[in-house]
Amino acid sequence: MRIDPGPISTAFVERDKKVISSSYPRGYPFVMDHGLGVEVWDVDGRRYLDFAAGIAVNSTGHSHPEIVAAIAEQAQKFIHISSDFYHPKWIELAEKLDEISPFQLPAISFMANSGSEAVESALKLAKYFTERSQFIGFLGGFHGRTAASLSMTASKTIYHRSFYPLMNGVTHVPFPNPYRPLLHMEKGEDVGGAIIRYLEEVVFHKLLPPNEVAGILIEPIQGEGGYIYPPDDFLPALREICDKYGILLIVDEVQSGMGRTGKWWAVEHYGVEPDIICIAKGIASGVPMGVMMAKAELMTWPNGSHGNTFGGNPLACAAALKTIELLERAYIENTRKMGALALDILHQMQQEHPYIGDVRGKGLMLGVEFVKDPTSKQPAVALRDEVVEHCFTSGLLVLGCGDSTIRITPPLCITEQEIREGLEIFAHAIKEAESHL
Repeated sequence: MRIDPGPISTAFVERDKKVISSSYPRGYPFVMDHGLGVEVWDVDGRRYLDFAAGIAVNSTGHSHPEIVAAIAEQAQKFIHISSDFYHPKWIELAEKLDEISPFQLPAISFMANSGSEAVESALKLAKYFTERSQFIGFLGGFHGRTAASLSMTASKTIYHRSFYPLMNGVTHVPFPNPYRPLLHMEKGEDVGGAIIRYLEEVVFHKLLPPNEVAGILIEPIQGEGGYIYPPDDFLPALREICDKYGILLIVDEVQSGMGRTGKWWAVEHYGVEPDIICIAKGIASGVPMGVMMAKAELMTWPNGSHGNTFGGNPLACAAALKTIELLERAYIENTRKMGALALDILHQMQQEHPYIGDVRGKGLMLGVEFVKDPTSKQPAVALRDEVVEHCFTSGLLVLGCGDSTIRITPPLCITEQEIREGLEIFAHAIKEAESHL
């Protein structure tokens, strides 16, 4: 289908092509002018509801007045001081992260600028602390595009193509996808149990000595891989494997953390305590920030062994502190309520549209997977893409993930009226796309 972005937007898109790297994966020609909460407007003056939230970044919505005020107040004092020195805001933020961490023991934070940097930091710390060199990741996982994080990423070949050799010492295993299991399950075994058995009987027995593994890196809920939720017993079993062999459990909560699933951290749904957690996206309401937070007992590396010029930037720390306050005050509870409402509406929608193969999620991290038919579960990639385009032309911003899934990740401040309005557009877009089959 043809998408008309409007004359002013079209002009900006043409200018963009001449000066911006072609590597950026653009969804559709939305050129933003301004936003407030869940609403955004393009440069042609058209209004949209944002159910993408900058890939789950704008947790408190666009330009929340308290976030803007916190940034402005800090900017009037000073904008940057390198990590060679100290400033109150990053100490206060680290103290707050320690308070809400998923660890029983004290937590220490390393401040960075992005999810990729947080993952890179976690891998370095794991190597240093364990004095081991090997890592295990999961097929479908996305951890970033920088050198080491790219080596852990295994969701699309485009991320790897022409960039070999990658960091060595990485072994990938299947992620436990209940809707699309990759491994044979023995009698009485679920998809998670099959992965654990594969780790023990195949990987550790024939391929990789477990005492060489520094860490297992996992997204508790796969993001770019398709918003895939593992069985409830999988992460606890993985924790047991790590404890058995002295392996660090590293959770990538870049997309699933900061209240997105209705709890501070997705691992809390599974009763699991990791060793290291990677944080970014929603932590600072759109100001670039990443954090690698670990149990204090792991942070033994010496002065100068790892650092960052801009990590812990005062503006980002101010935004993060206010974001946490807003989440704590109202938005995590709102996420639980609005997420339950959205999930209920999407399940009803599934009954009316046979091409919706699966609806899954917690809080406001919801995935809708499209299939060519419910029996074969063959991904309906073209249908998914057309739904995304129809949403855009009808005033709703959504993004795809995985092979044929659309993610529903609005700001956590969303209201019931906005949920209903957005999902009404979504339902209409599905109906429109189905009419072309």
